Order: sequence, then C-alpha cells, then structure tokens
Amino acid sequence: MRHLLRKDGLRTAGMAVLSAALGVGVSAVVFHPALALAAAKARDEQSDAQIQADVQKALDNKKFKNISAFVQGGNVTLTGSVDVYADKEDADKRVHHRKGVKGVDNEIAVAGPAVEDTTLRDKLSEKLAYDRVGYGTNAFNSLTIGVQQGVVTLGGTVYGPVDKDSALSTVANTPGVKDIVDNIEVAPLSPMDDRLRIMLARAIYSAPQLQKYAIDPANPIRITVVNGNVTLTGMVDSKADSDVANIRANGVPGVFKVTNDLQVAPQSSKK
Repeated sequence: MRHLLRKDGLRTAGMAVLSAALGVGVSAVVFHPALALAAAKARDEQSDAQIQADVQKALDNKKFKNISAFVQGGNVTLTGSVDVYADKEDADKRVHHRKGVKGVDNEIAVAGPAVEDTTLRDKLSEKLAYDRVGYGTNAFNSLTIGVQQGVVTLGGTVYGPVDKDSALSTVANTPGVKDIVDNIEVAPLSPMDDRLRIMLARAIYSAPQLQKYAIDPANPIRITVVNGNVTLTGMVDSKADSDVANIRANGVPGVFKVTNDLQVAPQSSKK
C-alpha cells in the first residue's frame, strides 16, 4: 500500500510539472508514452541544433571549407575532403572537444595529390631520418615505414612520447598520405637504459672507422635500448663496420643482449 502511494505521488508530481509546462490544470493532463517520447525528441533536436552550431564554429577555418557535419543524438558525422591527413585529424579533435558531442564518425577523405607508394615512402624516409635532429634522441629512434595505396604504417621503437608524436606529425602533414597505422612503440622510462644509451653511443662512435656515422645525422648507427636489450639498426658501408659496432656494443657493461640488424649498403650506393 505504501509502495502504491509512493508511485501515485511521483506520478502526480510529474503530471503537475507537465501541466505547468502546458498551461493547464493537473486534471486536464493524461499521461501517455507518446507525449513523453515527443518531449524527449524535442529536447534532443534542440540539443543537436546547439551542437551543430558549436561544431560549425569549431570548423570555421579555410582548411575545413569542404567539410560538412551532421548531428543526430549527439553523434557527429563528418564528410567532405581535406588536402592533408593532418587536417582530417585536426577536424576530428576539434569536434570531439565540443560540449555535448557523444561520438564522431570521421568519413573525411584526404583528397590531396596522389603519390606513388615508392616515391612517398622515400620522401617519408628522408623526412624522418632528420626528425628530432638537434634534440639528442635522433640516434636512439629506429622507425620502419610501409606504404600501400597511400596508407602509411609506422613501426619500430623511439626514445620517448615526444619523438613518437613528432614522427606522426611529420607523416600526417606530408601530401599523399591518406591514412596512418601507428605501430610505434615507446621505450619504457628507465634511468639504467638512459645510462646504457650514452655508454653505447660513446663506445660505438669512438671507434675510428665508425666516427663517420656520427657526422651525418641522417645516417647514424641507430641504438635502441629496452630493459637492457640493445638493437642496432641503420645502414653501414661494410660488414666490417657492422662487426665492429656489434663488438663494441657487446663490450658495454650492463648490456643483456645485442641484436645486430645493421644493413650493409649496396656498392652502388656508397659512391
């Protein structure tokens, strides 16, 4: 009995609120599911209209001139085109941060110039080779690049989050890139590994025949360290250089294991 009274009280209170909104007495209001659904739909439409206006304001930029946004139930669908992949990412981030947005379906196409996969890979390889030069971490980053129909897959290991973000930004702002698959791993924070990186760089580059690889920042012997495990990558002029680097790395105290993935450049590329 007490439960029934409580339900009746709540229903009466709800009807009173609804009657006040409609400008009629409580006795004139009859509860009906369709009325509640209509009210909810009206609120959603009003909310979507506000979100739509906010999203349009967020995308008020020349680089987004070909983008359209559709809002339904707080979910935003983005369509249209941009010149580079970075603009597609930027539009997505701007919309995600707007109040009331529940989700974003990013269907924006990257409509920049088509670039042949091999050409695009070579261009990205050159750009990433110089990425973070001058910050002291370039030689400790080892990236792999794959390109298929404009979709770029990045892998490998980098020193820190900033190095990863920088590599992704470089690729995203390169014309011809249609999408990015991020498989880059960030080496764990470790004072021991930092000490090893410095010791390994000194040991390797102090060898007379290996000093030339320290001069060209785009072609170093790359040293990645993860929990004491060392991997050497890059291109060297001869197998003798590869062997010396391997021996030097194995001689550093505290190193658990050395994987030598150094490649020997073809004779034609040494000229």
